Amino acid sequence: MIEVEVHNSLRAFLRSLGAAYWPHHLTMARLVARALRLGRSALIQVGFPAGINQRYRLSYLAPALIWPGPVILVATEAVQQRLLKVEIPQLLGWIRNPKAIRTGNGLPDGDFQGLLLTTPEAWLADRLTTQQLFGTGIPTIVDGVDDLEAWTRNQLTAGIKPQDWDELMLAKPSQARAIRNARVQLTLAVFHHPPNPYECCLIEPQEQDILRRLYRELANQDEAEGNISPADLDLPNVWKIFWQQFQSDGQLVWAEIARRQGQFSLYCGPVDVASNLSSIWEQQSVVLIGGALELEAEATMYRQRLGLGDLTCLKFSTDRQNELIHLYLPDGLPMPNTPQFQAALLLEIRRLLIVSTAVRGLTVLLVSDTPLKAQVAALLAAEFGSRVQVEKTCLDDNGILVTGWEFWLAHQDVLPAPLLLAIATLPIPSLENPLVAGRVAYYKQQRQDWFRLYLLPEALTSLQRAIAPVRETQGALALLDSRVIHRSYGQQVLAALGPFAKINYLDLNLLSFDR
Repeated sequence: MIEVEVHNSLRAFLRSLGAAYWPHHLTMARLVARALRLGRSALIQVGFPAGINQRYRLSYLAPALIWPGPVILVATEAVQQRLLKVEIPQLLGWIRNPKAIRTGNGLPDGDFQGLLLTTPEAWLADRLTTQQLFGTGIPTIVDGVDDLEAWTRNQLTAGIKPQDWDELMLAKPSQARAIRNARVQLTLAVFHHPPNPYECCLIEPQEQDILRRLYRELANQDEAEGNISPADLDLPNVWKIFWQQFQSDGQLVWAEIARRQGQFSLYCGPVDVASNLSSIWEQQSVVLIGGALELEAEATMYRQRLGLGDLTCLKFSTDRQNELIHLYLPDGLPMPNTPQFQAALLLEIRRLLIVSTAVRGLTVLLVSDTPLKAQVAALLAAEFGSRVQVEKTCLDDNGILVTGWEFWLAHQDVLPAPLLLAIATLPIPSLENPLVAGRVAYYKQQRQDWFRLYLLPEALTSLQRAIAPVRETQGALALLDSRVIHRSYGQQVLAALGPFAKINYLDLNLLSFDR
């Protein structure tokens, strides 16, 4: 069986490395090989530390290269470059009958039996339509499915930029007045919304009526010409796509605002992608590989959000010996929504930095609130000087990085692994963000538990990603959000942070334990 061949080949290759490697390689490789042989889909959680180090990818490459038939591998451009330059050349020397390896946005012509690497955007664009550029029934491996829901939502989101209004008026000169009036009305409505840090706003139902009236104006003209379907309207393509999306059920409509320029862009995308994705899983068997999708191996809520049915589920445990961290969780801090929190947070951060001076290494302070982030950086810079930087990637070995969640998650791969990571508040999506509020409103309309189904999973995923580099240094994590102690979901947060050695007091030896 292919499982035996994959096991033997990969084991020989790993032994040749002569160094420590991910302990679950052979187990995962056999599971992927079994999924290829049986045509049964699988969902595998490898953990975020492995994901950052990219150690696990040998486990699916070996069976994909040994399998005698064609295999499609879906991965981002950055991952593809790593695979093509490092892992694949290494493995090919240990495989008896190497297969053809191609990259592209569809299967090559002819009877292709090799490994095709493609991007999530290209694969989803094909699977969500009827193009069939990737055929049917070809086993597919998708790497990085922590972002699969976001990839799908981006793919299904239609946008109207400011210049698209001008293009519409050029395409429909007889309707230019109606188009101009609709644009003016929408501009007034959008800029009437109060400013917020997210520079966006939801388009309310009464504001959406402006778009509906415009559509009827354009459709009535085309109806006389025999065109009544949105897809058949004689309009620029971006407008056709937007109208089709706009008329679908379960859509969120919003505007991104450039106040200085006095312009806005319209967007329309689905709140729930499960119905869109459910048909994809019937077209071929898939092996979905992610970091930490849920606390349980079955990933019930994740599968519900992505329309996944019955499949083999596996979650690998974190290596307690090599990935244990120290968790500092003080129990006397005020709650984040109280007036006393800010002063107590600043005092606690200063105490942490004094303790961290005992060991040379990077310190990262994660502060999600933008005004508070600027205040923390200013106060610390006054005391610690140029060591303090705000969202920069060029840092001293002993630097102090003050950053928000978005910057840290986007750049942690290129930054040194910190010895100390201090988190001011849990990364629970804010209801002050109009897009978050819109999704929450949708879940409420569906009578679903919006906190357990949406906000908490998003927070746990971001949290596990954020602390992954600390596991590599076996450093310390300071979690300064007392909701972990006093709220019922705190136990789930602690479970997501494990393994750790917990302390609730500051120790001068916090960062000097043996590694």
